[in-house]
Amino acid sequence: MNVLPILLARLQEMLAGFIRVLPQLAIAMVALSLTWFVARFARRIADRLLGRTEVRGTLINLTETLIGVIIWVVGLMIASSIVLPGVTPANLLAVLGLGSVAVGFAFKDIFENFLAGVLIMLRRKMRIGDMIECESVAGKVEHITLRDTHLRHLSNELVLVPNAYLFKNPVKILTEEAKRRHQVEVGVGYDVDLDEAHRVIEAAVRGADGVDGEQRIDVFAKEFGDSSINFLVRWWAGSKPYDAHRSRDAVVRAVKRALDEAGMELPYPYRTLTFKEPLPLARAHGRHVARNGSAERDTQPPSDGGDGF
Repeated sequence: MNVLPILLARLQEMLAGFIRVLPQLAIAMVALSLTWFVARFARRIADRLLGRTEVRGTLINLTETLIGVIIWVVGLMIASSIVLPGVTPANLLAVLGLGSVAVGFAFKDIFENFLAGVLIMLRRKMRIGDMIECESVAGKVEHITLRDTHLRHLSNELVLVPNAYLFKNPVKILTEEAKRRHQVEVGVGYDVDLDEAHRVIEAAVRGADGVDGEQRIDVFAKEFGDSSINFLVRWWAGSKPYDAHRSRDAVVRAVKRALDEAGMELPYPYRTLTFKEPLPLARAHGRHVARNGSAERDTQPPSDGGDGF
């Protein structure tokens, strides 16, 4: 059997079939181009129409994404029917139904993140622009897609977090309200009158910049520290990270200034060293080594012509 002529004949048939299909491929490419244009135009129209309403940004993103997915599915079906006339939408749906189990196992993570993304977008909480914390990630929500959520760290790095991660784990939304409570610990000396310290600290916090004076300010004696009585100080200020840092800076400065003016010490740790045995101390120039905590003078007279040093 001569193999080479058979292979050449097969290649010629394949090439001829490809040439015959070229017009259909060109039309399919045009159909895909039109699909891309229509999907983009439809998303823009949806964004403009929904942007004039009070619909949340996450729902706008979800609507735009679903519109784009539907248009692309229809466009791909049309392109497939053009290239392969025997393939109909019904046949494609039947094939997808038969292979749904295999596809589900193969793309489990993708479908999981897709469904999680839809549910996150349907939530009333966690809007675009919120500052959130979830396990080991934190940042500002910039964009939510059907696959992942874009978080911008305070140091300006962008983190792409899978939606399933945010859906399965607890999410702390820091900016859900305009105000939130902050706290810091303040230590005063053991000889300070605690009632007077409480009054001075509370007045200082209430007058600090950025502190909401209409909300309750808490000053609690918390514990007996190593060198101080520690107070837990809590106040209300802006919920954004910058507002939190700014108000904490103002509170610390105001409390330090007020305690200094009141003559109340902000103690630092004291250490007392106790030795099991007497500590020998070497004394130079006319002294012997100290024993039992006392020093003995040298009884020898100075050398001739010396001055004793």
